[in-house]
Amino acid sequence: MPDKRIIVVGAGPGGLTSAMILARRGYRVTVYEKQPELGGRNAALKKNGFTWDRGPTFLMMKFFLENVFRLAGASIDEQLKIMRLDPMYKLSFPDREFISFSDPQKMEAELQRHFPGEVEGLRRFYRKEKRRFEKMLPGMQRPYSDLASMISPSLLTTMPYMSIGKSLYDQLGEYFSHEQLRLAFTFQAKYLGMSPWDCPAAFTIIPWSEHAQGVYHIAGGLNAISQAMAGVAAHNGAEIHTDCPVEKVLVNNGKATGVQLRDGHREEADFVVINADFGHAMDSLFDPGIIRKYAPSRLLKKKFSCSTFMIYLGLDTIYDEPHHNVLFARDYKKNIEETTLGARLSEDISFYVQNATVLDPSLAPPGHSALYVLVPVPNTQAPISWDQETTEAFAEKVLTGVRQRTSMNDLTAHITEKVILTPEGWRDEHDIFLGATFNLSHTIRQMLYFRPHNRFEEVENVYLVGGGTHPGSGLPTIYESARISSEMISRES
Repeated sequence: MPDKRIIVVGAGPGGLTSAMILARRGYRVTVYEKQPELGGRNAALKKNGFTWDRGPTFLMMKFFLENVFRLAGASIDEQLKIMRLDPMYKLSFPDREFISFSDPQKMEAELQRHFPGEVEGLRRFYRKEKRRFEKMLPGMQRPYSDLASMISPSLLTTMPYMSIGKSLYDQLGEYFSHEQLRLAFTFQAKYLGMSPWDCPAAFTIIPWSEHAQGVYHIAGGLNAISQAMAGVAAHNGAEIHTDCPVEKVLVNNGKATGVQLRDGHREEADFVVINADFGHAMDSLFDPGIIRKYAPSRLLKKKFSCSTFMIYLGLDTIYDEPHHNVLFARDYKKNIEETTLGARLSEDISFYVQNATVLDPSLAPPGHSALYVLVPVPNTQAPISWDQETTEAFAEKVLTGVRQRTSMNDLTAHITEKVILTPEGWRDEHDIFLGATFNLSHTIRQMLYFRPHNRFEEVENVYLVGGGTHPGSGLPTIYESARISSEMISRES
């Protein structure tokens, strides 16, 4: 058994995944979390009997989650109540709405009803993107610590399937001719905080995964995954401390030796796993001069994702709306450009509404419901001041959109609880650099070797997990980042 101590900075999905795997392997693992609750962006928000997921609400590529629990000696079926959604979500345009199903026959029937003549394109989408996924998966599951890794057999096999130079929107044009149908299969770029016109075509595997492998809900919300991980980690011997901020990573001669806590106490470690937001960690967790490649002045030259404006509502009624609802702006491309380029707040907004209580009544008191509303907006690099007046005006604009474009036309009268989180809130209250909730963008120049490495290249004995490292943002790939880093620590110690 290894006699090594590992300190994990942050109890988000990546940190908790690392903790439960490494503790299972006999390492002495201690997790320090700044917030009073576990989960990071995957934490629960609770108020007066209501529970909301703070961040992610879609679970896909479930096999990644199954694998990390298996490596930790546990089973997700024993730890969590998992529900597959079918229908998956409702997609609403100003002049049309339709349902997406993971059942291929139901999906074909829905397309024939709303987009006659597009069914054969759907069948090609299933076939070709399945092949892309199978070829890309091995490349996602290995680290890229040096340039030689870019000519590895697994990546060379993958390269022809990455469609370099094409966007997600371009790729969907090979399957569907109707504009709205293309957009219906490209909105998933929002999971990366990117525009489908800029998002690399390789990410077509995301909508394929939803349709072919399913979208899932966890009883109690996706935040229950974090709670289950913490339980498994503790069972395996890890110590987890909340309300315990790490002030800085201690470095001696280019090697991490431990951490200093906010109260001044120092803890030694053989390895430090950083699950703090990548930009925030580079900006605040190291003494000046240690970080060079990702120093704040250079970091700002990187491309970061958009942010999100969040409204969490407690209602004294339950609406008959689907679990997931995606509502597109009239001019979706203009809306996305204004959001991702950070120009200004769009007059014509797109937004997402989760009405999870229809499936999971545990999220609210009897007869009540917990509604989650997300609006993609520019990150804090944009010249937008989220003062009280701006916040309240934008919140009312969003709620007006919900009332006008869903059956919830009397929504305001049923609100008993309301919590709002702005990009500045993400930045200041949750330590997310620039409030960029989806981390570094996933451009070709910020993927694989060109993304911050799992074994951090600037300081020895430091490993990164989370959306800021390979393979990228989104729950499945965050779990995989932690598995990759855990495997590297296990091999190298």
